[in-house]
Amino acid sequence: MATAPLRSSPAEEVTARIEQLRRQLGALEALGGHTGECGALLALGNPVIDGALGGGLGSSALHEIAAAREAEVAAASGFALALAARMTSGRERAVLLPASGRNVIWIAEDLSLIENGALYGPALDGIGIAPERLITVAVARMRDVLWAMEEALRCRAVGMVVGEMRPGGIDQVATRRLALAAAAGNAIGFILYTAPDDAPSAAVTRWIIGTASSLNAERGDGIGPPRLLARLARNRRGPLGTWIVEWNSVEQRFELATHSEPVAGAAFDRPHRTAVA
Repeated sequence: MATAPLRSSPAEEVTARIEQLRRQLGALEALGGHTGECGALLALGNPVIDGALGGGLGSSALHEIAAAREAEVAAASGFALALAARMTSGRERAVLLPASGRNVIWIAEDLSLIENGALYGPALDGIGIAPERLITVAVARMRDVLWAMEEALRCRAVGMVVGEMRPGGIDQVATRRLALAAAAGNAIGFILYTAPDDAPSAAVTRWIIGTASSLNAERGDGIGPPRLLARLARNRRGPLGTWIVEWNSVEQRFELATHSEPVAGAAFDRPHRTAVA
């Protein structure tokens, strides 16, 4: 007597369908050369950090930068702008970066511009990026940020795209689309969050950026080089880490803030016996 075939449960059918879609997506990516491997690299200019990154930030890929808290959006924006300055300056010597020399697109919601402010053109010179190389785009909604990012990443005249948005408004499917667009356009993409977001993402790295006190300010010598607390919270190419970095706008590279504190000089009015003791 023949027995009826066993039917799969709805949960098993969903799991099998998801696995089938993953295989199809992998085959399409392999066919188009978008296997998730980062080709050229954008080094930060510091051997310690670049070593953790496997040589630098992968181009043709998506990355995330988040402010440690909402009050530190300016620090996270400065980190992204410094990377843009390094890319557009052509100072990348160790690894050829195809995006070098191309424009940077900065996309933000109108509400984000009201809450956090817009980029200040004259200050870009202090970071080292030519204002004419940076194109800003203002849109009405977050979904417009995603659409504009995807279109810009596929444009061959664009080397870097930064999309500023609030956390929680983007899912893994959207980040996957952005990653594929970055690979197709041979550009590097950054999602700039106003606060940390632990949601699943197709980004290769995730940075949490905060402020750190300037050495000059600690000494009472006025404003010194920008100093940031950079935490690498996700890294598909190597280990994680946390560093205090300073941006050197002359050399256009990040330097570790490892300056030694000044040592007090010898007192000139001490008794001779005390001085030689």
